[in-house]
Amino acid sequence: MEKAKIRLHVEHHLGQGQPLPLNEAQAHYLVSVMRQGVGARVTVFNGTDGEWQAEITRAAKRGGDLVCVAQSGPQLSPPDLWLLFAPIKKARTDFIVEKATELGVAAIFPVQTRFTNSERLRQDKLQAHAVEAAEQCGGTYVPMVHDIQNIWKVLDNWVVTGQSVRQILWADKSLVGAGETLEALAERASTFATGPQPWAILIGPEGGFSTTEREKLRALPFVHPISLGPRILRADTAVCAAVTLWQTALGDWA
Repeated sequence: MEKAKIRLHVEHHLGQGQPLPLNEAQAHYLVSVMRQGVGARVTVFNGTDGEWQAEITRAAKRGGDLVCVAQSGPQLSPPDLWLLFAPIKKARTDFIVEKATELGVAAIFPVQTRFTNSERLRQDKLQAHAVEAAEQCGGTYVPMVHDIQNIWKVLDNWVVTGQSVRQILWADKSLVGAGETLEALAERASTFATGPQPWAILIGPEGGFSTTEREKLRALPFVHPISLGPRILRADTAVCAAVTLWQTALGDWA
């Protein structure tokens, strides 16, 4: 089946013959921007039911309806990888959310640190960026973007999944030099558990962590500092590098 090029994330269950109401923004995009009308095909996904082809049955500028016609792809959820990062300037924070979604992160947690230079975030706007990124990259999953929290509130209540503690790879800029090899990363993981296990990646603020924060991070048994190579990377670049490294060694690129 030829897939429609326009992709939409929807909040409704997907199945054969399932009607799908369009919200005002989606209707405006399809009708006014993309010039689509009744009978046109759209690709839809909701994060759990895979990818479906749907047909427009009602088209208006402020609303409309689709109906599911046939499934065109399976559900492809990312591995159990979280991203913790200290927000930076708005455009670069948007970039981090977009690229983390494209690279296959399951959840995104902005965290407040001593030197975080962006304290106020619009969680709804960042979530919309994640939706747009999933629509554009052909994904069928949208990571949840959480509200910003103090890093120690997050780490003091760190999640235990089953019997294994979620391990954290901390891209420590003080370790600039020889980068972590994929083999070393995989070997490190094998010391904690066999098979897939939950992980997170931690990227600090532009100014780095304070001395106190660094000491506290290094004292946590589930935090593992790594080097991302011989050059100090900007925070948004570091996110892409660290997620790529993890995905290639331990994720769904391996």
